[in-house]
Amino acid sequence: MNEIKPASNAVQPAPFEPSAGLKRLYSIAEVRAAARRVLPRPVFDFADGGAEDERTLRRNEAAFDDVSLLPRPLNGAATRDLSVTLFGQRCSMPVGVGPTGIAGLFWPNGECESARAATAAGVPYVASHGSVCTLEDIAATGANPRWMQVFVYTDRGFTREMIERAQAAGYGALVLTIDNQLLGNRERDVRNGFSIPPRFGLAGTLAAGTKLQWLRRMRATLPKITFGNYLRAGETAQISAIAARMSSLLDPSLSWKDVDWIRSFWKQPLVLKGILHPEEARQAVEHGVDGVIVSNHGGRQLDGAAASFDALPKVAEAVDGRIPILFDGGIRRGADVVKALALGASFCLIGRPQLWGLAVGGEAGVRHVLELYRREIDRTMGLMGATSLDQIGADSILRLR
Repeated sequence: MNEIKPASNAVQPAPFEPSAGLKRLYSIAEVRAAARRVLPRPVFDFADGGAEDERTLRRNEAAFDDVSLLPRPLNGAATRDLSVTLFGQRCSMPVGVGPTGIAGLFWPNGECESARAATAAGVPYVASHGSVCTLEDIAATGANPRWMQVFVYTDRGFTREMIERAQAAGYGALVLTIDNQLLGNRERDVRNGFSIPPRFGLAGTLAAGTKLQWLRRMRATLPKITFGNYLRAGETAQISAIAARMSSLLDPSLSWKDVDWIRSFWKQPLVLKGILHPEEARQAVEHGVDGVIVSNHGGRQLDGAAASFDALPKVAEAVDGRIPILFDGGIRRGADVVKALALGASFCLIGRPQLWGLAVGGEAGVRHVLELYRREIDRTMGLMGATSLDQIGADSILRLR
């Protein structure tokens, strides 16, 4: 039998050999289960949960079941190239790490750990505005490609300050998240009494006492956890006060005027995250946006919103190849990535899976998660008879409904 190898022109990640413990986590579902065993319930539910009845959260994953793959094995795919060029940079595969707030709650300096893992894997890292590590600390890891997530706040001066800090720190793209203009109603957090830093009631304290692995590694940093990008030099405000300030800055009046304003002074790639409506995608192109992310915030904002996968085809039709379409929401297998590419996505971002990986192994855990996706995408392409991503298209799938 011929040995199956990647194509010679593929971008290769740094060598990675997972520990014996990580090797046993053979799927994203297993990584999630391991994270659930390690984390106190309020912390696990903060990452795992969605808004209200979590209908959109569930549909994000279930939507992939409505599309089947149509392999063409006689095409021959002894070598496969998973690499893709995005905003002028070559990535080793079409999966990167999306922005997730307070990753430092899952592992000390969690954002820096994830950023290093993404760079070693040869994929982008998107720093969250709400990270524990500052955007400058994340940049200091040498993460590349690195992008920065921002919101538009009522204080436009503060919005511009955050963007200028990202520019000074060498971030290569700006990800403007547009679906967080009001906070979603995340009822798991309400039920658990979730707070930052965590304050557990009697039941929660007893439960947290069984999570000794997490408590041991977090005991030095847990009291200091804060939103690093919002803490000004010399400031000692409690994180609850900073969180309240952030919430008060959210601006439901966000409009295309704000996109144009940012476009006027940010000259590198500008990406809108939170696009579901095809008309909004069409307008994004007209306003000079460089890319869109089809996303419903992981089902954490508007419960009942369309699943990202369900919205993707119409967005792709509206964009018509003029700018890259990125995608997030419910991606749990490499085959899910291939299906998203077939429906018009250029690239995918993961959120919860990297937090689960972080919880079980820090940098190595995130790297393991990314390698799981890499192996599954590679295997799927081989079984599909595809040697490169540009061979994945509408004729690669069968819609069941």
